Amino acid sequence: MFLEQTAAATTDNGPFNSTLPSSTLITLGSSTDTNASGGTFVAYCFAEVAGYSAFGSYTGNGSTDGPFVYLGFRPRFILVKSTGASNWFLWDTARNAFNATTTPLFPNNSSAEEVTLYPIDVLSNGFKLRGASGLGFNESANYIYMAFAESPFKYANAR
Repeated sequence: MFLEQTAAATTDNGPFNSTLPSSTLITLGSSTDTNASGGTFVAYCFAEVAGYSAFGSYTGNGSTDGPFVYLGFRPRFILVKSTGASNWFLWDTARNAFNATTTPLFPNNSSAEEVTLYPIDVLSNGFKLRGASGLGFNESANYIYMAFAESPFKYANAR
C-alpha cells in the first residue's frame, strides 16, 4: 500500500523479496517501487509499544454503530485505510478535542479537512466508528490502522 495513493492492497513479492522484516532488517527485492538504481527512498518503520502505539486491522459494518477498536490507550492520532481502493483517513485530538471527532485529514491528497462527515469516537481505550456506509472508513470491508497515544504512559486512560 502506498501512503500517497488510494490504490487497493496487492500481494507482490518484488518490493521486499517475500521476506518478513525483523526488528533490525528490511530485505529489499527487485521492484523499482523500493529498489530502483539511483532512486531515493524513505521507509517508515514502526513497532507496537504497549501504552504508546498500536497497529492492526478491523472489519467495518456500514452502520452508525460501527466496530470498537481496542488500543489500550486514548489515541492522539489515528490513521486508517481500507485494503481496497480508498482514501487514507487521519483523525487527531489536537484539532478535534470532543466526540464525535469529525474532521479527518487525507494524507493521499490535497483536500482540506471535511467537517461533520466522518465521525468516530475517541475513547480512553481505543476508538469507535460512527460513520454509516458510503463514507469510506466503515464499509463492510477490511481496514488497517495505526494509532499513537495522547499520553504515552502505560496506564494513562483518561484526560
